Amino acid sequence: MLRKHFTRGAGGQRGPASLTHNVAADTFVALLQRNTVVPGHVTFSIADGIATVVIDRPEKLNAVTPGMTMELVDLCREIDRDDAARVVLLTGAGSRGFCAGSDLEGLARYDSAWDYRNRVDYAAAIRGLRKPVVAALFGWVLGGGAELALSADLRIADETARIGFPEVKNGWVPGGGGTQLLPRLVGYGQAMRLLLLGEPISAAEALTMGLVEEVTAPGGAPVRAREVCERLAGMNQMALQATKAAARATLSLPIDQGIAYENELSSLCFTGQHLDGIDAFRRRHDRRD
Repeated sequence: MLRKHFTRGAGGQRGPASLTHNVAADTFVALLQRNTVVPGHVTFSIADGIATVVIDRPEKLNAVTPGMTMELVDLCREIDRDDAARVVLLTGAGSRGFCAGSDLEGLARYDSAWDYRNRVDYAAAIRGLRKPVVAALFGWVLGGGAELALSADLRIADETARIGFPEVKNGWVPGGGGTQLLPRLVGYGQAMRLLLLGEPISAAEALTMGLVEEVTAPGGAPVRAREVCERLAGMNQMALQATKAAARATLSLPIDQGIAYENELSSLCFTGQHLDGIDAFRRRHDRRD
């Protein structure tokens, strides 16, 4: 059965956003509408080149269910295919928390250890996007939610953010990249303190150690994140995506191979737009002189 989903547009009027009965088959149709709600607890819209993805389950601190994981995986695939989406803004609904990770009740729905391993595919989906991702963090950012934040390219937190990796305290191991991404981002010692003790840290401490890039006043993270996204959306997209790909290669390549990869990507950007960019830079430099 087809179900109609509604969302509010820029003018605040309610209207049809999409006709869809399953995300995997129909998300692309919804994307063509440019403003939609994904079935379940993930909302999505595209405007001015910015794809805004909201984890929308505030009554459960935006904890992610198995169904939401599937929605996010499918949605990220379609975002990468859609030229209208130039940059991604990722945040959570409500005011209590960005995301508390995997829903504990949902963990009982996995039938096997293999299925359980896939519980945090939502983090891998965000990490795999070719387009820049800016995360707006607030309130509780825990477990898989913290790994979701680590999977973004830039993290902007407000002063209410509390970021933690409590898995070990509960007898688990982080499964969304936390043990690999965190040491690379903040260093081995700080990562071990967060991972082994499992205690959350404040936004101010996260900024000091390099876990987030900016801290705003309470409620300011989404606004600041959108400002950053607007700047990114106006830049050369080939250059942005190539730069992200080269930087991400540092996670897996030795430095010499990474530099060679960077050089290859740089040559791919040597286009008419690239030359226009050089000319624009020269003109700005000449005006300063």
